[in-house]
Amino acid sequence: MGLRCAIPKGRPMEDLLPYFEALGGARAWRDVSRKLILVDEELDITFFLAKSMDVPTYVEYGAADIGIAGKDVLLEHDKRVVELLDLRLSQCELIVAVPDDSGVQKVTDLHFNSRVATKYPRVAEEFFNSKGIQVEIIPMNGSIELAPLVGLADAILDVTQTGRTLRENGLRIVGSVAKSSLRLIANPVSYKVEFARIRELVDKMRRLVEAEVQVS
Repeated sequence: MGLRCAIPKGRPMEDLLPYFEALGGARAWRDVSRKLILVDEELDITFFLAKSMDVPTYVEYGAADIGIAGKDVLLEHDKRVVELLDLRLSQCELIVAVPDDSGVQKVTDLHFNSRVATKYPRVAEEFFNSKGIQVEIIPMNGSIELAPLVGLADAILDVTQTGRTLRENGLRIVGSVAKSSLRLIANPVSYKVEFARIRELVDKMRRLVEAEVQVS
């Protein structure tokens, strides 16, 4: 039986394509249509296409032996998985941002009356607690930039790659929370049972990462 691998759909999957092609597979990815499961016979890996936030759950519960998830997702969900390799793909940063006209110049200017909108409530709580700042955290899904524009929040904690979306919505960064990129992870039990096969894959992917495989 081949390895089972959960991967995130969308842009992360596109970033991963040249890596798995370089390993000799990924032909099954070319026309994914609406499929949720792809069998890559060349690599002997069955891929599950999941939402990025769900990948660690598939891996933690053993539905997938391995998976690829953003560090931001791993920080937020704190699943029982083994982090094996930083793939240096889909690099972004978790940041705190406020409206351009806000008097807040740094994170510590926020106070207990401040409201922070985020898709990462766990990360936000840990971050502000570490700064000794008590804020009200408002969990949200999508379009986080809208919250300060309509008066719902004083600040946001979100991911950004270039900062362009923030600037286009009149927001500016006042603090950095953490760096993020795609990570190869494994189920702890699978990692023991399939150690040789998983380590072989890790070693091959590490060489590709170090060689900086480029999208064709």
